[in-house]
Amino acid sequence: MKLNLPEMIEQQLNRERNERVSGLNQEFKDLIGGAGYTAPDHAIVEDAVIALAMGKNVLLKGPTGSGKTKLAELLSHLFGQPLHQVNASVDLDAEALLGHKTLAYREGRQEIDFIPGPVTKAAEHGYFLYIDEINIAKPETLPILNGMLDYRRTIANPFTGEVVKAKPGFNVIAAINEGYIGTVPLNEALKNRFVVIEVPYIQGDTLKEMLVNQSKQQDEEVLSRFVQLSADLVSQAKAGHLSEEAASIRALLDAADLSVYMPAKRAVQRAIADKLEDQREKALVSNVAGTLF
Repeated sequence: MKLNLPEMIEQQLNRERNERVSGLNQEFKDLIGGAGYTAPDHAIVEDAVIALAMGKNVLLKGPTGSGKTKLAELLSHLFGQPLHQVNASVDLDAEALLGHKTLAYREGRQEIDFIPGPVTKAAEHGYFLYIDEINIAKPETLPILNGMLDYRRTIANPFTGEVVKAKPGFNVIAAINEGYIGTVPLNEALKNRFVVIEVPYIQGDTLKEMLVNQSKQQDEEVLSRFVQLSADLVSQAKAGHLSEEAASIRALLDAADLSVYMPAKRAVQRAIADKLEDQREKALVSNVAGTLF
């Protein structure tokens, strides 16, 4: 992907990436993401890169399966930054974010060790932190991150009594699916600490390119039908007849892969329709697929 970045940002990106990667051991190199995201608009990636290069946090907002995690991994790749990940849930608490204490034995003596969590690790090394589905976490948990997300870049660790100061390079990338069951709106104090990037579903020629590059299915006529299937499902989702889950690009890629070894309509049934709870939605997906395969 050729990005159209301001010259100063591009020079900074290249310089810092080369310096950073050359100093990493293999353990941290393995945490750097890949380049698997295909953007419907290069401005999505360019704007996220500019924001991160300026030290801003980025909130990726879009429907499930639109590629938000893949985009976070691409940003990690472009910056040469290891990516520490948190999968948010209703059970997410301070220990899951910051770390926990555990018993250890040294030379026959029992001692208490602190095992750092993803926030602490990312801050102490100056790496990226990715929080997936941040709006699933309980609202009372997230304010602990406020200090890390603003100009202070610090957090008081209640388990050690220490103040953790993030090293340069630390930034937070978070992903959000708005309006889904189990999610809660982010409070304004938290949302204001992010630059928001909308991540829509990819469609048309861009989707075809992604399928050609990433799918095990290489029959271009079949892939063109999957592109049309995606357009039809997205249209039905926008009309309110399907949940956005049915239009997931991730699920579409699964269906395309399966179609190498089974009929395409059955592949759609397994990868897309059968994930849905509503019987009417299942039938609608099957009917749409039946018009194409």
